[in-house]
Amino acid sequence: MSTTAFAASATLLRLNCEAKHQARLFPDFSRRGRSKISKISLFASSRRKSFQFVVASSASGENGGVAEIEAESAPRYYSWPDEKKPRVCILGGGFGGLYTALRLESLVWPDDKKPQVLLVDQSEHFVFKPMLYELLSGEVDAWEIAPRFSDLLANTNVLFFQDKVKLLYPSDHLVINGPAKSSAGGSVLLESGLLIEYDWLVLSLGAEAKLDVVPGASEFALPFSTLEDARKVDLRLRELERRKFSKESLIHVVVVGCGYAGVELAATVSERLQDRGIVQAINVENTICPNAPPGNREAATKVLSSRKVELLLGYFVRCIRQVVDAKASEKPTKSIGVEGIAAEHDFGKYILELQPTEKGLQSQTIEADLVLWTVGSKSLLPQLEPSNRRSALPLNGRGQAETDETLRVNGHPRIFAVGDSSALRESNGRLLPATAQVAFQQADFAGWNLWAAINNRPLLPFRFQNLGEMITLGRNDAAISPSFIEGLTLDGPLGHTARKLAYLIRLPTDEHRLKVGISWLTKSAIDSVASLQSTLTKVISNS
Repeated sequence: MSTTAFAASATLLRLNCEAKHQARLFPDFSRRGRSKISKISLFASSRRKSFQFVVASSASGENGGVAEIEAESAPRYYSWPDEKKPRVCILGGGFGGLYTALRLESLVWPDDKKPQVLLVDQSEHFVFKPMLYELLSGEVDAWEIAPRFSDLLANTNVLFFQDKVKLLYPSDHLVINGPAKSSAGGSVLLESGLLIEYDWLVLSLGAEAKLDVVPGASEFALPFSTLEDARKVDLRLRELERRKFSKESLIHVVVVGCGYAGVELAATVSERLQDRGIVQAINVENTICPNAPPGNREAATKVLSSRKVELLLGYFVRCIRQVVDAKASEKPTKSIGVEGIAAEHDFGKYILELQPTEKGLQSQTIEADLVLWTVGSKSLLPQLEPSNRRSALPLNGRGQAETDETLRVNGHPRIFAVGDSSALRESNGRLLPATAQVAFQQADFAGWNLWAAINNRPLLPFRFQNLGEMITLGRNDAAISPSFIEGLTLDGPLGHTARKLAYLIRLPTDEHRLKVGISWLTKSAIDSVASLQSTLTKVISNS
């Protein structure tokens, strides 16, 4: 590890913290005689497990500096660059977390009140999830929708740590529930052993696929919600396309769930496979996209029908099991896919047992080469529960933090929650949907309300404004229903263009928007020239 990279982050650690403070936060460590603070390794050790964090700050003098931190049992305290300025820690770098950090950076602050912002995420890439389908179809490149945090934050004062959050120890509840006061809002323990004290905390940890509801789903089905998921699905499809290249051996793909994610995935995969495969989509309800505007649902139904996607509506998956082809499994292979991702394939088939939800339907058993799962998600917040139950966050049945209308967690005035981590209800009592649109808007309000709280100003109540809904249906097909024009739906190539422009505007930074815009414009020009050449060739050959 270079000395330059370490110099960009060596000032980030404080080793002279009092053992008394550590014992208060971590009673288990003191009981085991681990009150001594461990030191930082100045080099990468091949004998000890190490973790990596990235510093993406213009103030550090290095863009994307990387340092290796040695994992020890006792926590090491993170030293903020300025002990006098407010400390804001943001957990999770999705739409809610990253856009809150960028919002804080864009606001005008008094010199002594501008906060130090630290963003923590276990991945080095921000992922623009609504466009993962375009990655699967080859319409976009990975860097366009999954740029590195270090690149996005290079021209800001926001610090970024690539690490996983392990435990949360809030102390702001002491101000409400008792006379005791805390000098900090609480502490966060990272998996690498780094302990971060904060004044203000933003929870935006997102959610992960819920595969444990059906026997066999976690073992044999692939989710599609992260960059890694998209790469795994692409790798598996490539392997199937390589093996089954004849019309006599079709690729059989089953998509479980027909909400937006399931329909978009079914449309993308069916377009990619064309006549080389069969796509089936299963939904427990008797319609697809039940909560979508009628125009979007009709456009999606039309596209799926034209691509011969078989809809199995009114069914739920009872179980998934694997049937291994004995001849093919004698020689398992390992292939290298996108960016070195390795995967072993046993070339087995998967059997899905379907149970009807309505009378008049019969139970079915279907076979698949690939099962894609888009049903259900679970919040990551319950995994951060501290041992001290008095400081526990108020979570609902879905594992989301209950918040007031200003996005502050109930009982914790110094903690905000946004996106999938927030359980905020509309005026009619319904929970806000866990969509990118909601997270965008909540990040804007969270940033403003943090500014207001730090400057002792009134906080604003969050009000969600539904701007409409969009759905991708292929490389040159989409549907968009804006809320401000009732009954209007743009579909086909026009809807596709409108959707891409809308998402281009929502990309994180001006610099990234410019790069992606130029890239998309160049690709569009190349495709247009290729299409014109193809048309001219056909005309000349027929003349």
